[in-house]
Amino acid sequence: MKYTTEIVVDVPREKFIKKMDDPDNMKHWQRGLIGYEQLSANPGQEGSRMSLSYEMGKRKMDMVETIIKRNLPEEIHMTYDTKGVHNIQKNYFKDENGSTRWISESEFQFSGLGMKLMGFLMPGAFKKQSLKYMQDFKAFAENGTSVLNS
Repeated sequence: MKYTTEIVVDVPREKFIKKMDDPDNMKHWQRGLIGYEQLSANPGQEGSRMSLSYEMGKRKMDMVETIIKRNLPEEIHMTYDTKGVHNIQKNYFKDENGSTRWISESEFQFSGLGMKLMGFLMPGAFKKQSLKYMQDFKAFAENGTSVLNS
C-alpha cells in the first residue's frame, strides 16, 4: 500500500528541520509515543537505528526506525519495522515563500494474514494517521502546541 500526504508548515525550512531533527521533540507531535532509545553510536545519521515505543489505546507497539537516506534540509528517508509491518517513509522538504512544504511518501508492506487484512480493509486509517502526525507537527512547529497537553 502506497500513498502521499503533504502539508505546508508556516515556518522557514531551517527552523522546521531543527524542530523535526531533535528526537526530544517527537513527544510533542507523535501521539502515543511513550519513549525512544538510540540503538546506534551515530544517532540521526544514515544507517542509525532507534527503538520507538507507542501506546495506542490499550495496545502497546514497539518499532525500530532506521535512517536510510539523510540529505537535509531537502529530504530524509526512514524505514519503520514492527511485527507484521515494514514501512518506508520518504520525506521531502521544500521552501515555499518562507514556509516549508512537507511531502511524505509512505509505503507499507505487510506480512502475516492479520496485518495484510487490516491494510486491505482499512487503507484510509493509515493515511489518516500519517496526516494527523503532520498536522500535530505543524501545530508544534508554528505555535509550540504539544499533543502532551491535549
